[in-house]
Amino acid sequence: MGVPHLSNPSEPQPGRWSRRDVLAVLGVVPAAVLTGCGGSADAASPDNSADAKPASPAPVPSIAVTPADGTEKAGFTSPVEVTVTDGTLTSVKVTGSDGSALDGAFNEARTKWTSAKNPYSGTKYTVTAQAKGTDARTTTFTTDSPAGTFVGYFTPEADSTSGVGMPVSINFTQAVADKAAVEKAITVTAEPAVEVVGHWFGDTRLDFRPQSYWAAGTTVTLSLRLRDVEGSEGVYGVQSKDVTFHIGRGQISTVDLAAKEMTVVRDGATIATYPVSGGDAEHTTWSGIMVISERFEQTRMESSTVGLGDEYDISDVPHAQRLTTSGTFVHGNYWASTSVFGNENTSHGCVGLHDAKGASDASADGYRFYESSMLGDVVVVENSGERTVAPANGLNGWNLTWAQWKAGSAL
Repeated sequence: MGVPHLSNPSEPQPGRWSRRDVLAVLGVVPAAVLTGCGGSADAASPDNSADAKPASPAPVPSIAVTPADGTEKAGFTSPVEVTVTDGTLTSVKVTGSDGSALDGAFNEARTKWTSAKNPYSGTKYTVTAQAKGTDARTTTFTTDSPAGTFVGYFTPEADSTSGVGMPVSINFTQAVADKAAVEKAITVTAEPAVEVVGHWFGDTRLDFRPQSYWAAGTTVTLSLRLRDVEGSEGVYGVQSKDVTFHIGRGQISTVDLAAKEMTVVRDGATIATYPVSGGDAEHTTWSGIMVISERFEQTRMESSTVGLGDEYDISDVPHAQRLTTSGTFVHGNYWASTSVFGNENTSHGCVGLHDAKGASDASADGYRFYESSMLGDVVVVENSGERTVAPANGLNGWNLTWAQWKAGSAL
C-alpha cells in the first residue's frame, strides 16, 4: 500500500490519514508512548534492594583464663594467663584467698596478660578480667599443694643482738639439689651496706657472711622467699618472711696457748687478760678463728659424747660457751688447781679459765669472761699445736679466705 499525500501535515484532514497513523504504519512509537510503558531511563537499572543481605554483627570478644575456671588442683609453677580473641583487654585483677595479689603485664596488642610471678600453692584465686565493650568476666581456681616440703632453720634468732663474728646460718630439713634456686631465693643485706655472700656446706647448710667481720652496730636483714621454690624434685619450700637482727659491740678474744693466756679486746681496746689452760699434748685444741655459738651458765660435759670413752663426766661445768660442733668450749673450771691456769695445758681440748663450783662467784675469771661475752663473739686460738678448725665445724667460716668463701656460692 502506498503512503497517502498530506496537504497539511500539521493537522489531520477529514477522511485522510493522521500523522499518528503514518507513524504507526512506519513502525515508529511516539516517545510519550515509550515513556508511558517503560518509565524513566533511570528505572532501566534492575532494583536489587529486596535481594541485599543484612550486614554481619561485630564479633563479641571472648576471654580465656589459664588455669581454667573451676580447676581444683591447678599447677603453681607457671604464671597465670588471660587472653582475648576479637577484642582487647582493658583490665585484669588476680587476688588470692590469703590476701595476696598477682601483678602482671599486657602484651603490646593488649590481647594477653601474664602474671609476673607464679601463683602460690594451696591457694584459691579469683580472676576478674574485662575486654573493651564487654562486661567483666570472673573465674576462680585453686592451686595444688606440694607433696614434699622443706624449711630452713636460721641462726641468729629474730631481733637478737650478736657479736661481730656471727654469720647467718641456715640449716634445711631436706637435702637441696637445686642450690642455685634456693640461694637465689635468700638474700642477706646489711646497714651500713656491705657485700654479703652465701657459701654451701654440704646439701643442707647455707651460711652468709661479709668479707670481714660485721661492723659494730650493723643491722642485718635475712629475707627468705622459699615458698614454692623447688629444692629437689617434688620438694618445695614453704617460708616467705623477713628476719632482722643486730650486731653489738666488737669483741675479739685471742687465746695464745704457748703463753697460756687469753686477751680480750673490745672495740679496739684491751679490757681483760686471763690465764688459761688448753688441750694437752694428746688432746690438742683446734687452732683458728671460732665463734661462740651456744652459751650455758652450767652444763654437763661427758667424754663419751665426743668420742673419748669414759674419761670424764662433769654434771655442772660452769660458764660454758661452745666454739665447735665437735665439742670445743671455752669454759670455767673449778676442779683443777689454780696453779694450772697460765702454766699448763691439761684439758681434753677445751680452753679453761679458773672458776668456782656453782657458777656464782663474780670474782672468778670464768664468771667474768662469760658475763662479758655474747653469741657471735670471736675467739681466736693460736699456738695450740693443732691444725685449723674446719669451717663447717661450728660457725667458723671465717677460716676461709674471701675467694674460697665466694667459690662456695651456687650463684
